Amino acid sequence: MKKDNYKTDVIFRVLKIQGITEITAFLPHDVDTFEGHVICYAHNGQHGAANYHYCVSKSRLATPKEYKELKKEMECHYGYNFNIIKKQNRKKYLESYYKARS
Repeated sequence: MKKDNYKTDVIFRVLKIQGITEITAFLPHDVDTFEGHVICYAHNGQHGAANYHYCVSKSRLATPKEYKELKKEMECHYGYNFNIIKKQNRKKYLESYYKARS
């Protein structure tokens, strides 16, 4: 569970891969792997890691109506308190990346 006063940056995007459309939440400042992939979450597959820049190139921003259910699921099941943003802050990402590698 996340602390109530801590806000997690999130970007909700609509991915269409192999004919399947899915709303995905990207935590663009939470580095998950040595390669620099970020944490993502979708109804199908749940938590995972994603190449943020590749996924952004293959998707579009989701509307509040489109991401409403996914946001609710993540808040209820995992205790997230979100700060919804539209793009990654490169400085915050790099700080997280270097921290994960050390």
